[in-house]
Amino acid sequence: MTLADKIYGLVLSGGKSTRMGTDKGLITYHGIPQREYLYQMLEKICDKTFMSIRKEQEAEIATTFNTIVDENVFKGPFNGILSAHNKYPDAAWLVLACDLPLIDEKSLSALIEARKGDANATAFAQKENPLPEPLCAIWEPLTLEAAVTYLEEGNGSCPRKFLINNNTHLVIPENAQVLMNANSEVEYREALTRLA
Repeated sequence: MTLADKIYGLVLSGGKSTRMGTDKGLITYHGIPQREYLYQMLEKICDKTFMSIRKEQEAEIATTFNTIVDENVFKGPFNGILSAHNKYPDAAWLVLACDLPLIDEKSLSALIEARKGDANATAFAQKENPLPEPLCAIWEPLTLEAAVTYLEEGNGSCPRKFLINNNTHLVIPENAQVLMNANSEVEYREALTRLA
């Protein structure tokens, strides 16, 4: 596989955050809303960066941010990822979920450095449980095309399962904490403790 020349950043911020009970993109871990914090981080290391949002979020996003509105063709995170791919099909996408409060620029730069030409995607994984983290991963264009077919054939909508079966290059982050997910009030408080 030939690697795409461009890596675009995508902050997935269109989810409903039902488990957290409040919009995860608006939680402030670093002095500004998380979706803005991640966007600014991706801007430093990607060719272009976008925020993936729902239609009803458009009015609340400042015009200084590039946005891609979910097309609502697919379910779950694939909705945002494939809406972005549909808009810029030649780019690889470094996808980041808003529930990663400890992710940092150094780790993301290392992920980009580890990108492999013969892989369909490059994803972080935990050392003790080496499964791809699809929402902290670089998705190659041809892989995203294959994902459309996979979804249309009714194979389910789990991006992790898709990556497990599609030659994903796994990268173990130097600092395992960067992959901590905060999807509940308890995890939110734990993240604040770790950031203190």
